[in-house]
Amino acid sequence: MRLKSDDKVVEVGPGLGALTLPLLAQLEKLHVIEIDRDLIQRLETQQLENLTIQSADVLKVDFEQIAAGKPLRIVGNLPYNIGTPLLIRLLDIHPVLKDVHVMLQKEVVDRLDAQPNTRAFGRISVLMQSVFNIQPLFKVPPGSFDPAPKVESAVVRLTPLENALGRDEIKALENCTRIAFANKRKTLRNNLKGHLDDASLEKLGINPQARAETLELTAFHCLAKHLSET
Repeated sequence: MRLKSDDKVVEVGPGLGALTLPLLAQLEKLHVIEIDRDLIQRLETQQLENLTIQSADVLKVDFEQIAAGKPLRIVGNLPYNIGTPLLIRLLDIHPVLKDVHVMLQKEVVDRLDAQPNTRAFGRISVLMQSVFNIQPLFKVPPGSFDPAPKVESAVVRLTPLENALGRDEIKALENCTRIAFANKRKTLRNNLKGHLDDASLEKLGINPQARAETLELTAFHCLAKHLSET
């Protein structure tokens, strides 16, 4: 991640400042979001210049207000319990983002980058790939942490696509994938029962006997559009 001194960077979950300090060394200003009051106090006692500390739940933060018309660059070592919910949140705010560099559980990164007809491919794969270019960068072994977690981590870069879906299209896709992946072992015929019949699926070029994990992104986009119009 190459930084310019005037980049508008937001760090999620600065913790004890392991990433915060190197970032401040390269930036004119840095905005961090932390919910733990004890950690906030430890950062405040360091009296770091040009550091804005926002005490908040990152899932409820108004990123558009922080951006104030300038593209945001989000970084952070995301707690496993908010990793996926924050990714879903990023879908909605992608117009104000320049890029995102975050560390997540490797299993989550694998799902982000998964392709159809693979075990890891699922709802989060469809949603994120419809809005972001996804680049897994490197793995981080458990031994890099103290205490060491039981899972492997990985760093990923997300860059908004030029032709990313708009907000209404994302909402339609969220609804569509929620239904289509309701039970991954069932066919689309079963998961979409009460929403679309076999004839409607076939008209869209989709095999009712197929499972959601076999569809390409374009098929999901077509299905989402159709569902939103019915």
